Amino acid sequence: MKLTTKTLAFTFALIVSSYANASTTDEAIASAETARKAAAEVGYEWRDTGKMIKKAKELAAKGKNEDAIKLAKKAEEEGKDALKQYRSELNRYSKTH
Repeated sequence: MKLTTKTLAFTFALIVSSYANASTTDEAIASAETARKAAAEVGYEWRDTGKMIKKAKELAAKGKNEDAIKLAKKAEEEGKDALKQYRSELNRYSKTH
């Protein structure tokens, strides 16, 4: 339990720091992928996050970098929100059991 909490805290810190520096399309997509993977590790990846990242990559390939960054940041937020949901459910469950 403590290891999971420490892992989540470390992962969240990495996500936050990478989000602040996501100035290029590749960085934004990489940050989104990191957030998605962190959520997937705990079994809380949301349905559309991966699809959004795939679409961001397609937009970047077409040279639509601004749209790609915008979508990648939205996907990253979904990954972060999924981790928040996981922590909330974990906290709620631990109080009832």
